[in-house]
Amino acid sequence: MEEQGEEAFATVADLEARWRGLSEQEQARAKVLLLDAADLIRTTTRRWGELPESTLKRVSCQVARRAMGSDSIPGGVSSMSTTDGPFTQQFSYANPQGDLYLTKAERKSLGVGVGRAFEVDLLAGDRSDG
Repeated sequence: MEEQGEEAFATVADLEARWRGLSEQEQARAKVLLLDAADLIRTTTRRWGELPESTLKRVSCQVARRAMGSDSIPGGVSSMSTTDGPFTQQFSYANPQGDLYLTKAERKSLGVGVGRAFEVDLLAGDRSDG
């Protein structure tokens, strides 16, 4: 049974609507990854409770999709280049471990690392009337 605050921000249907239809096995994995994505957001973002539900849903789906996308790339290779002479090969791996992470744009959407202005009255409580 899930405790309060441990539910996902998005459903498998939300992920499918943003990406593609998933097999039964992929749906089970997606459900777990969406829970993990919500946990990542909660532990990374102090004020996640103040964010719009649509932002939390969108970012959760992006995180889960990225993790699942590594499965669809053979060997995890996202690009490959070969040259015959003098025998050069180059491979780029796209998240080969299927790690969950937030991109810079997602962190900005969540307000992570965004400065906030505030004011502190250093003299408050230290005024003497006499």
